[in-house]
Amino acid sequence: MSGDRSWEGNWKVRLYDRVRERGYDSLTAFAEARPTASLLALAEELGKDDLAAVQVFSGLVAEAERGRRVTRLVRGQLVRELAEALPDGWPAMLDDANRFKVAVALARWGTYTPETHKERVDRASDVLLATPPPPGWCPLGPDDEVLRSLLPDEEV
Repeated sequence: MSGDRSWEGNWKVRLYDRVRERGYDSLTAFAEARPTASLLALAEELGKDDLAAVQVFSGLVAEAERGRRVTRLVRGQLVRELAEALPDGWPAMLDDANRFKVAVALARWGTYTPETHKERVDRASDVLLATPPPPGWCPLGPDDEVLRSLLPDEEV
């Protein structure tokens, strides 16, 4: 990746400066205004070759932990992964091609899940595969009814 400067200097300051420049008081507010955008798309919007998706995720996790809203963040990340892998929504049939797309989305979701929620995400993934949502299901945000049933809020 020639020209990638995302790790140069104080990237956390740069990240939050960019968020404020766009009129948001938090990274979470910026991300929630774009609930189906991938982490990469969020990073590129904030600074192409200047910020990385993992940096955006790190900031989102920190804010979610401070606000005791990690479960909501985790649900929101599934929304992002599903939007990218299944743009037409949940497939009507899980043939090999669709099973692969679903597996990729769920695997990415697990990758972008804080350790505290890995076990819950594994169980939720198993439930999604065992009892799939309706064909075409495409959650638009972390408060989707199906998502809330899979991962209810636990934070106090």
